[in-house]
Amino acid sequence: MQTVRLLLDEDVPVQLLEPLRRLLPGHKVDHVQGLGWKGKPDHFLLADAAARGYDVLVTNDSGQLDSPKECRDIRDSGIHHTRYRMLDGLDGLALAMGAVLAAIRPIVKELASVGAQRLVVVQGIAPGRRQTRLIPPSTRRGTGQRELGSPSDRALSAQRSRHP
Repeated sequence: MQTVRLLLDEDVPVQLLEPLRRLLPGHKVDHVQGLGWKGKPDHFLLADAAARGYDVLVTNDSGQLDSPKECRDIRDSGIHHTRYRMLDGLDGLALAMGAVLAAIRPIVKELASVGAQRLVVVQGIAPGRRQTRLIPPSTRRGTGQRELGSPSDRALSAQRSRHP
């Protein structure tokens, strides 16, 4: 597979840089902050990124596609445009990072083999409960049972106990 050069836009948390580099050995991943390009208008950023040989721009700026001028700039750059959505706060950051990290390897693999420019939207991870509550060991007494967290879990358990 050919080396793909990814550029993380300034709205992408810099905390994503090292995990992406680890997930994408053999590819190059940079952040605009590390290049001294923070604050550079998108028109110039895209042109400079293309001139430096970047293949993919990863961004959280969905507004770029609302502007006809920015759409032309993206098209004219020839760079693949990969965007994702990030909710507010630390939970939003965690969900966005999880979505990008989970999706990036297949995205890069596909983009390395296509000839034409692509616009890619990373599907987000919906906020919500992601854990199962466990009964503390001192109260389980070796039963191995987990605490039933949601009302639907409790209803299902009650239904099962009535119909063995």
